[in-house]
Amino acid sequence: QLQVAESGGGLVQPGGSLRLSCALSGLTSDNYAIGWFRQGPGNQREGVYCISRPDNSVNYGDSVEGRFTISRDGATNTVYLQMNNLKVEDTGVYYCAGRLRRGCPSLYTGSRAYQMFDYWGQGTQVTVSS
Repeated sequence: QLQVAESGGGLVQPGGSLRLSCALSGLTSDNYAIGWFRQGPGNQREGVYCISRPDNSVNYGDSVEGRFTISRDGATNTVYLQMNNLKVEDTGVYYCAGRLRRGCPSLYTGSRAYQMFDYWGQGTQVTVSS
């Protein structure tokens, strides 16, 4: 039984930075993947960034390349999403999701990628506005 809990959202101005955290519990092996998704107002759920264990492969959306990074702290079982140079269009509810399989979906930003993840957090609001 995997549990995920995201936190760290808030209000930030365009160009600012924010770091989201996803606390993991209940892991019994190192074979899993954690994906960040977001859903903006009027938009479908979108894959943002994914990391796979134990290979540490990643997948991410074109819109966040060069601005967002994902990392993992094995000592605390926490996955971070560092968001830099935030844009207004980054606004949305951000979700952390897990699957107990190695590998991130190949079409991570596709409309059905979220179906590959079985465990979800409650979401944290990120608002980018001036």
